[in-house]
Amino acid sequence: MEYDTAFRPYLAKRIEQIEAADIVVGIPCYNNEATIVNVLKQVSKGLAKHYKSARSAILISDGGSTDDTREVVRVEEIMPWQEKVVFIYRGIAGKGTALRAIFEAAERLGARACAVVDADLRSITPDWIKYLLEPVLEKDYEFVAPVYSRYKYDGTITNHVVYNLTRALYGKRIRQPIGGDFGISRETISAYLKQNVWMTDVARFGIDIWMTTTAITQGFRVCQSNLGVKVHDPKDPGASLGPMFRQVVWTLFTLMEQHAGNWKSVHESEAVETFGQTELVEPEAIEINLDLLLYNYKQGFQHFGTLWKELLSPDCYEALHKLADAETKDFLMPVDSWAKILYEVAATFHHWPTDRARLIDVISPLYYGRVASFVNQTAEMKSLEAEKLVEQQAEVFEKEKSYLLQVWEREKKVPEGESIFQKLLGGKTDGQRR
Repeated sequence: MEYDTAFRPYLAKRIEQIEAADIVVGIPCYNNEATIVNVLKQVSKGLAKHYKSARSAILISDGGSTDDTREVVRVEEIMPWQEKVVFIYRGIAGKGTALRAIFEAAERLGARACAVVDADLRSITPDWIKYLLEPVLEKDYEFVAPVYSRYKYDGTITNHVVYNLTRALYGKRIRQPIGGDFGISRETISAYLKQNVWMTDVARFGIDIWMTTTAITQGFRVCQSNLGVKVHDPKDPGASLGPMFRQVVWTLFTLMEQHAGNWKSVHESEAVETFGQTELVEPEAIEINLDLLLYNYKQGFQHFGTLWKELLSPDCYEALHKLADAETKDFLMPVDSWAKILYEVAATFHHWPTDRARLIDVISPLYYGRVASFVNQTAEMKSLEAEKLVEQQAEVFEKEKSYLLQVWEREKKVPEGESIFQKLLGGKTDGQRR
């Protein structure tokens, strides 16, 4: 079913009652009763501290939580001059639709700027509101991405896939392209709402990279703000990030096709202006299961190794084959191999004839392998030291971009027909096997 709005009647009525706002802060949520009250408190304090004279509205956009998320924020008191609206959005379940409702509300209210923060944050402070809104309100930026101090094993999809590709493709060193907390202008909101993406996977996990890529390719003024340490509900990459990886990478590769005319002419990257905090703090450690990462990779090689051999160049496949037999301490994936693998898979996705989701299923174990390799490489490092390796990895992706241009233009390189695919997968995707 197509929805021409994410509004339900209650939200429409409340926005009509509020009439207008200078600032909107959105909090998309789903089953966040343990953390969302503190997030709401910090947002309210931040608006009172930095923008007391502005008309402000805090919008809690819920995906139908089955815990008490909506109830706990409804009863939580905020500053009396601030508006608060708690609602369930309408449309495809996912963060993208939650944001669509926030953007629609901000547009109807005529807001000059909108900030969005995640509902599972444990480290948010009132100053985050200033850091996300000030570049829009006072410096005419149109998209403000976050920068965080994160533990070395937090944000693995960002560190090993999204940052590398976004920087190499589009030439902007936006460190957290899918950070989840951001600020945008009225013009940016309008541009986003005009895009016909709200009934696609962009409405799920793909929304953050879509927003960042759209901002860059449409020439918006882009900057980033350092928010300090990010502490949120941790996710073990080996156990819980599979669906997110698949949707983010699918969106990344789809955007590569749409914006090929843009990124093919980009040959180097540039820093973007950074505001916010200046000190870097060592974040708290989070648990990571190296054994599970290695198991996922080696199981993937057993299931899909024959297909990887079909899809990848001999050098890349040989690097993966060696890792399949490597002992834990010797499991190290070369960075240049990782860059070429992602570029080859992106080119294959470009030429893939039918069900592209299957291709992403097939390569997801490679992500587990890259993370496992990074864990081995940085075991004795602090997060700030490990960050230098992430930057070096991004530089390798830039250096190997000529390889992407080469394989992108090649003739189709996919297994002949669907027969090999069906035979290897037994008619099932990796996700269905689990």
